[in-house]
Amino acid sequence: MGVSMTVRIAGLECAVTHGPSGAVIRTVPPKDNGGDGSSFSPTDMVGAALASCALSTMALVAPKEGLTFGEATARVEKEMVGPPRRIGSLAIVITMPAGTKPEQRARFEEIARSCPVAKSLHPELQMPMQFVYP
Repeated sequence: MGVSMTVRIAGLECAVTHGPSGAVIRTVPPKDNGGDGSSFSPTDMVGAALASCALSTMALVAPKEGLTFGEATARVEKEMVGPPRRIGSLAIVITMPAGTKPEQRARFEEIARSCPVAKSLHPELQMPMQFVYP
């Protein structure tokens, strides 16, 4: 079963509505591409999707595999390249939950790197993930 989303544009601003929930995300082009940079750009959303997918997938898989997972954060740095204009790199730093056991680290890193968004992106896109263990 698919998920329906609706996108409406007014000027350069898009309102992206998630069909099942009605949640709305606003996007605008970045300043370096003619927009005002007042919100996420569509390419920013790709970076946010990758980071949130990596974290969510670890949180979903952890209890199924008997792993302990708590609060984690991710920071994404997007770099554009071109021509043609496209995302060249999405560098992610994931700060893992305090107390993550050393013997579980490799599995968590594998889970994050193989999340559905990571597997859906073009193989030429650089997606380095760094993991920080407090």
